[in-house]
Amino acid sequence: MTALRREWTGAVELDVTLADGGTMRALAYPDLVGRPQPGDRVLLNAGALLMGLGTGGYALVVALPDRLPADPPDAGDSRDAGHLVKARYTPLQPILLGVDEEASPHRDVLAAAEDVAGLPVVTADLHSALPAILAGVHADAPDARVVYLLTDGGALPAWFSRTLDGLRGRLAGTISVGQAFGGDLEATTVHSGLLAARHVLAADVVILAQGPGNLGTGTRWGYSGVAVGEAVNAVAALGGRPVGSLRISDADPRPRHRGVSHHSLTAYGRVALAPADLVVPDGLDPDLARDVDAALAPLAERHRIVRVPADGLDAALRASVVPLSTMGRGLDADHAYFLAAAAAGRHAAALAR
Repeated sequence: MTALRREWTGAVELDVTLADGGTMRALAYPDLVGRPQPGDRVLLNAGALLMGLGTGGYALVVALPDRLPADPPDAGDSRDAGHLVKARYTPLQPILLGVDEEASPHRDVLAAAEDVAGLPVVTADLHSALPAILAGVHADAPDARVVYLLTDGGALPAWFSRTLDGLRGRLAGTISVGQAFGGDLEATTVHSGLLAARHVLAADVVILAQGPGNLGTGTRWGYSGVAVGEAVNAVAALGGRPVGSLRISDADPRPRHRGVSHHSLTAYGRVALAPADLVVPDGLDPDLARDVDAALAPLAERHRIVRVPADGLDAALRASVVPLSTMGRGLDADHAYFLAAAAAGRHAAALAR
């Protein structure tokens, strides 16, 4: 390793010189591998980077072979520090304190909790919707307590997300669920995460989305974001109010994502068995609006199609504390996408009131 670059919560970016003289940008999670210093040898996993499959343009640090991290302060066979294992049966599996396990101070509250009492939960299939939804919530309810539920369809460590790092002052907390980890609280399932959001973090609104990146094959079912349909079912099972943030675009070059993305249509039309509020913003381009209406017509038998005024949302999006970007497109390049997400946030704020 030759130099440290940027650093944000839970992650360090570094420059690495390879054995053949080439260079590579890498990312380390100090809580897993220790804190790298210039001159350290680093073992990298560069497979996805070399294949152009994402990981944000980074190789990932697997280990510092000459300087291993210290043992955790509570290492041993005691479960007092938690025994929730995530990224299970991988070499870097972290062992964490689950919000509802025996050693948690929140155990009694969550053991008794049966529902989330009408909590509005905005579900989105892309991490890039998070700041836009939050902007929509706070446009009308600036003091609303918003909790982010990080699901495990994309990046597992919450630390990977610079967006999340930039939003920490605006969120009441982050709960990582499933195999995801690194949130303010750790939960085993979406269900227990929702209960923790309501009864531990006192959420007024929850935003549920996978981490940055995702897994997809370009087919109807081979996409990690389809899991938002299952999230709708979980919200309904706990007495919450599901709000679907639709993936709407007239800028995506792929026909299957223009109008309403086929991923949204699959998640809400085929996977979600419980009704949700599917939010459509006013002010869309007329041609796009017609395409959206036609795509959503078959879903209206199960779901509520909710029209939300868009006045003030553009200003709220432009005031975002973090840059807005989806698939490399910013706010002006894909305005409808971000407007739809902000409208979902506005509707959730209205439900919370």
